[in-house]
Amino acid sequence: MLAALLGIGIGVSLAVQTAINSRLRKFVVSPFLASMVSFLVAAVFLAITMIISGSPFGISISVFSSQPIWIWFGGICGVIGLTTNILLFPKLGSMETSVMPIIGMLVMGMLIDNFSWFNSIEHPFGMNRIFGVFLVLLGVFLAVGVQEVISRRHTSATAKENKANLWPWRFVGIGAGMLMSIQVAINGQLGVVLNSPLQAAFVSFFIGSVTLIIVVGLKERSYTNIKEPIKQSAPWWVWVGGFLGGAYILINVYLVGKIGTGQTVVLALFGQIVGSLLVQQFGLLKSIKNRIVPIQILGLIIMLGGVCLIKLF
Repeated sequence: MLAALLGIGIGVSLAVQTAINSRLRKFVVSPFLASMVSFLVAAVFLAITMIISGSPFGISISVFSSQPIWIWFGGICGVIGLTTNILLFPKLGSMETSVMPIIGMLVMGMLIDNFSWFNSIEHPFGMNRIFGVFLVLLGVFLAVGVQEVISRRHTSATAKENKANLWPWRFVGIGAGMLMSIQVAINGQLGVVLNSPLQAAFVSFFIGSVTLIIVVGLKERSYTNIKEPIKQSAPWWVWVGGFLGGAYILINVYLVGKIGTGQTVVLALFGQIVGSLLVQQFGLLKSIKNRIVPIQILGLIIMLGGVCLIKLF
C-alpha cells in the first residue's frame, strides 16, 4: 500500500512540476534553459539532503571498473526524454505529446520487467498484466484524449492531410517514453549498486545538469536569461520544480528496488494523469483552467482498474 501511495504521489508531483516548468519557460524563453534550471535546483536540493543525512558523495573506483557503462546514463536518458517532449509539443499538440510517451513508457516498462533488463526485478507477462496495460491505455485516452479528438472533428481537410505526416513525430514520442522507462530502470539499478537511492538520484541529476549546461551553451550561447524571473518579479514557486523532480527520481529509485520498473512506471503514470487533471480543473499555478468532465473521471476509474491488475499480477 505504501509503495502504491508513493508511486501515485510522485506522479502527481511530476504533473505539478510540468506546470511549474512551463511557467518558468515563459520567463527564461528557452525550454532548454528552463530544463537546465530545474535539473540544477534538483541537484542542489539532493546535495543538501545528502549533507544533512551524512551520505557520502564519493564513489569507489571499484564501482566504475566492475559495473557496465550504461549504469551512468540514467540522467542523459532523462534529458533526452524531457527535451524531446519539449520539441514535440508544437508538432503534435498537448494531447498526443502526453499520450505517445505514455505508450512508450508502458511498453518499455513491461518489457524491462518481463526480460529483467538492466538487472530489474523480473515480472513475467501474463494475461492479467496485458489486460491491465490495455485498461491503462484506454483510461489514458478517455482521461486525456477524448476532448481534443472531439474538438478536431471540424478541422479542415488540409489539416487532416497534414496529420498523415505526423507519424514519424509520434514514433519519436513513443521512443522518448521508452527512454524515460529506461531511465527509471537504470537509476533503480544504480541505487542498488551504490546502496543509496539518495546518492543514485544525485548522480543522475548531476550528470543531467552537466549535459544540459553543455547543450544550452552550444545552442543558446548565453545563460543571461536565467536572471529574467528575478528581473520580472516571477512568483517564488517557479524555482521549485527542481525540488519536485529530485523527489520524483529519488522515490523512483527506491520503488524500482522494491516493486520493479513496470509497476513503478504505471503507478507514477496514474498519478501524473490525476495531477494533470487537478491542475487543469482548478487552474493551479496560473495554468489554463479546464473543468473535468464525466468521461475523464470514467477514464481514471478504468486506469485504476488497470493499475490494480498490473500491481497484483
